[in-house]
Amino acid sequence: MNYLFKHLLLLLSLLTSLSLSHPHRTINVKPGGTIQSAIDLAKPGTTIIVPPGIYTEQLSITTPHITLIGHNSILTPPPTFKNNTCTNLAGGGTQAGICISGSKIVLQDLKDFNGEHLKVLSVGKSIKGTTITGFSIKNFGGLGIAIIGGENTVINGNTVTSSSQYGVLTVGSKNTRIYNNIVSSVPGVFQFYFIGICMDDRSSVTISHNDISSYFIGAFVDPGVKGARIRRNRFADTLPTCPADTPVFSSGVTISGGIGTLVEGNRFENLRNGVVIVDDDGGGNGGTKVVARGNVVLGNWFKGDGVDLVVNSTGRNVVRGSGCRTSSPQGICKIHLY
Repeated sequence: MNYLFKHLLLLLSLLTSLSLSHPHRTINVKPGGTIQSAIDLAKPGTTIIVPPGIYTEQLSITTPHITLIGHNSILTPPPTFKNNTCTNLAGGGTQAGICISGSKIVLQDLKDFNGEHLKVLSVGKSIKGTTITGFSIKNFGGLGIAIIGGENTVINGNTVTSSSQYGVLTVGSKNTRIYNNIVSSVPGVFQFYFIGICMDDRSSVTISHNDISSYFIGAFVDPGVKGARIRRNRFADTLPTCPADTPVFSSGVTISGGIGTLVEGNRFENLRNGVVIVDDDGGGNGGTKVVARGNVVLGNWFKGDGVDLVVNSTGRNVVRGSGCRTSSPQGICKIHLY
């Protein structure tokens, strides 16, 4: 009896400690208040509820286990920006609408910027369990949402419009999930729109059920990224200003030196190139070439593309029931293994 009683007390103590480690709390942003003020007050385990309205501010989240829920909440650029971890991430002077970052992040020096984004050299401590949902993020000159050193981050049910460099960028992170978002651009706000969703993470990332349109590249898998999952998205409408002779930068999905990527059940419509798989020449990876290998293109739907599938890789990749009709080189839609 004493044995069972002691173990029951131990179990109750453990459950209590777990529940107190991230006690739930809700903060409601009041009319006229700022979202960032609520974020600054939040402790781990806090849910922040944001009412409808236009919020002219940038957001920086560095506290773990924060859930940010918008209700028709629109985020637009402030008159002046405050620097944070995401400053200059997509080139000198760029900022993010929402910046989610771990601590003691070391980024590549800005002088070594290669035209895409700064590489994450190290993450001191990841920021865990951030969720962003229900926001419209508009017209940020660099990035709509940026995740640096995140873990188990969820970006769900947002609309990101006209972010010139990246709609959503996740770098140096683990198990990022980006789903049910709309990422698009409006002509004339900026001169060009680079990548809708980009992943350069330390472990698997899932991109699913998003609608991505009017970017040079819908989704981009960086060199060496392993196990990305790109499933059941819609990619559409390559911008007419994108480089016509460079498939890597004019596609629905580009896998540049990615490893073990799954591209399954997506729709590719009215794109210059549907799916592009290439080896990375090392120009943006410290001079080290990365061979694209183990990538699988499975059960996708193509309509109105210039070329459905482009492959320029020395690695072994697989096409099964891809649904593609045109390819470069010709014939690989029927080969299934290349």
